[in-house]
Amino acid sequence: MFNPLPTFALALALTLPGLAAERAPQRPINLNTATMTELMQLPRVGAKTAERIVAFRKQHGGFKRVEEVMNVKGIGEKSFSRLKPHLTIGASAAPRK
Repeated sequence: MFNPLPTFALALALTLPGLAAERAPQRPINLNTATMTELMQLPRVGAKTAERIVAFRKQHGGFKRVEEVMNVKGIGEKSFSRLKPHLTIGASAAPRK
């Protein structure tokens, strides 16, 4: 018996952005000024990780290098290599309130 569900799921994944490929922000995200919503535009960054990034920068006075994001719980070398092209620290290390 033919099961149309796998065919439908594949068609849906190919037509909906974000399901077939990882999402990526249109411009680099500044680790020192980004809101949680902006951070969640990064590949595989959800609410918990975004919250940890914001808490880390508040506690440590901002990021001086993008590599410091690996000090945030849940972001290791593999995650960082996926995030690095989308990150910046910008000119200022002053976090947004």
